[in-house]
Amino acid sequence: MKFIQPTGWARPKGYSNGVVAAGRMVFVAGQVGWDQNEVFQSGDLVEQVRQALTNIVSILAVAGAKPENIVRMNWYLTNKVEYNARQKEIGAVYQALIGKHFPAMTALEVAGFVEAGAQVEIEVTAMLQD
Repeated sequence: MKFIQPTGWARPKGYSNGVVAAGRMVFVAGQVGWDQNEVFQSGDLVEQVRQALTNIVSILAVAGAKPENIVRMNWYLTNKVEYNARQKEIGAVYQALIGKHFPAMTALEVAGFVEAGAQVEIEVTAMLQD
């Protein structure tokens, strides 16, 4: 896996503009902040991020993948103002679960989710070496 950046561009904060990777792909469906029993233990954004990332790490493990195998991550949020205001807390949770690994990322504010009570949904693509 190689992170790429056009010459002369400012380094983005917390993600990479591009990733080149080869191998077997692992696609993880969007994970909301509920537990393995599909129960939200918290309505707090940071706690839901923690749970969604925990879910992702658990799913990746079944495929033999680790967080450092993630090449793409898409975040969907109901409140961009809260997300931006709580970046430090979210970053601490991210680093505790994913580490200092910053794949290509997208973050979008959405009107809502199918699952009532969800504040965030995160989906990833990972790449395993053949």
